[in-house]
Amino acid sequence: MDWGTLFALASTAVLVPWIALVVGPRGPKTHALVFYLGIGLLSLAYAVGLLGLLIGNGGLGEGDFSSIEGVRALFASDAGVTVGWLHYLAFDLFVGQWIAKDADHKMVSRIAQAPILVLTLLAGPLGLFVWMVVRERRARAMAGLKLRG
Repeated sequence: MDWGTLFALASTAVLVPWIALVVGPRGPKTHALVFYLGIGLLSLAYAVGLLGLLIGNGGLGEGDFSSIEGVRALFASDAGVTVGWLHYLAFDLFVGQWIAKDADHKMVSRIAQAPILVLTLLAGPLGLFVWMVVRERRARAMAGLKLRG
């Protein structure tokens, strides 16, 4: 499979666990689907791709993580972009699942969760930041209830 096909396949396949998180039932089966078939397979694809790049250098040239030029070189190939994209997809989905579980625990409605989860899919750290702001208010409110109750 070439890098472009892997990129397209991962970009499309990741929508299944995201849709399950946003609109599906939140039981153990859904969380297992997201965790193992979503995050797990993306992480495996990332690990295999990264190993392939490191062993074969995959056209990475002189890329490294010590400078902006080195990172630019890492992403200057289809292989580097695809492996980086797999990294983003896996981590954003992991964060999305954590947000969904945490929001359920804090009794945040699914309607309020949906835009935060979509934002996490589209712009991971921004979605996480929004959840942290929402979560803080809910956590303080719940702590007040527990102290009084």
